[in-house]
Amino acid sequence: MGGGMERIGAASLTTFFSYGFRPFFLGASLFAGVAIPVWILILAGTGNPVLLSAGRDWHVHEMLFGFLPAVIAGFLLTAVPNWTDRPAIQGRELMILFILWLAGRMAMAIPLLSPMFTALVDGAFLVALVGLVWRELAAGNSWNHAPVAVAISLYAAANVTFHVFSVNGAEPDLALRLALALDLFLLTFIGGRLTPNFTREFLVGQGKRERPAPFSSFDGLSIALVLVAALAWTALPSASATGWTFLAAGAVNLGRLVRWYGWLTWREPLVLSLHVGYGWLVLSMLLLGCARLGIGLAKEDAVHALTTGAVGAMTLAVMTRASLGHTGRPKQADPATVCVYVLVILGAALRVFGPTTGVPTNLVLGFAGAAWSGAYLLFAVVYGPYLIRPSLDE
Repeated sequence: MGGGMERIGAASLTTFFSYGFRPFFLGASLFAGVAIPVWILILAGTGNPVLLSAGRDWHVHEMLFGFLPAVIAGFLLTAVPNWTDRPAIQGRELMILFILWLAGRMAMAIPLLSPMFTALVDGAFLVALVGLVWRELAAGNSWNHAPVAVAISLYAAANVTFHVFSVNGAEPDLALRLALALDLFLLTFIGGRLTPNFTREFLVGQGKRERPAPFSSFDGLSIALVLVAALAWTALPSASATGWTFLAAGAVNLGRLVRWYGWLTWREPLVLSLHVGYGWLVLSMLLLGCARLGIGLAKEDAVHALTTGAVGAMTLAVMTRASLGHTGRPKQADPATVCVYVLVILGAALRVFGPTTGVPTNLVLGFAGAAWSGAYLLFAVVYGPYLIRPSLDE
C-alpha cells in the first residue's frame, strides 16, 4: 500500500515537473490570486503587515519581479524547446528553479532574513532562468531568439538594481521603470508574433480568405518605436518628448493590430483574447503618452493600463492556450475560460478608469482587485487539474 502511494506521488511529481508551464503557470495564478487581496487589505488599513519593504514597494516588486517572471518562465521553458529543437528543461532542474521562485516570494513577504540575504535569495531565480535560456539558445544555435534572452537578462538586472537601491535606502523607481519598459517591449515583441500566427491558423481552419499581414518593415517600425518609448520612459519619465514618443508608438501599433483581422476571431475567445490583450497594450501606450503631456488619466492609472490590462489579458491568453495545447486538449475556450477573460478585463477596466468615476477609491480598488485576482484563481481552479495530471495524448 505504502509503496503504491509512493509510486503515485513520484509519478505526479514527474508529470508536474515535466514542462515549465505546469509549475509556473499554476504558481503564478495562485500567487496573483493571493497577493492582490493582501495588497487591498494593506491599502484599506486592515491588520498590521510585517513586510521587508514598504507596502507599496512590496506590491510593485512582487507583481513585476514575482508574479510576471513566473509567467515568463512558464512561457519560455515551454517555447525554448520548440525554438532550439532540444529536450525541455524538466525534472530536478525544473524543480530547483521553481523552489528558487518560491523562496524569493517567501523571503520578500516574511522579513526573517537580512535585506542583503533576501536580495540574494530573490535575485537568484531570474539569474538562474537567464542562464538556462542562454544555455539552451547556444546549444541549439537559435540566435534569432536572442532579443528575448537579452530582454530577460535586463529584467534580471532590473531586479538586482531594485535590491541595491532598497538595501541602501534609495528609491527604487528607476529599477521599476526599467522593468515596466521591458514588459512593454516583451509584450510587443512576443505578442506581435503569437497573435498573428494563431489568428492565421484560426482563419485557415475557418475557411476565411483574410490573413493577418505578414511581418514587414511596418512591424519593424512599430517595435522600434516601442523600444524608443521604453528607453525614454526609463531615462526621462517626465519629459514631454517621452509622451509624444508613446503616442507615436501607440498609433503605429494600433495600425499593426488592425492588420491582423482580430474582429474575425470573435467565434473563438482563445484567439480573440490575444487581440484584446494587444489592444490593452496599444491603449496603455496612448494613456501613458497623454499622462506625460498632462492630458487624461493620472500617471499611476495609465501605468495600470499596462500592468493590469495588457499584462493581465495577455498572460491569461497565453496561459490558457498553452495549457490546453500542451496537455492534449482542444484549443477552444469553454465558458469557464471565457469567464477568466471577462474577469481580468473587468478588473483592469475598474482599476484604470474607476478612480475617475467619483466612487470611493478603496471601494473601486476592492472590486478591481477581486475581479482581477479572481480571474487567476479561477484559472487555477479550472486549469490546475490539467497542469498536475498527465497530458491526454501521453
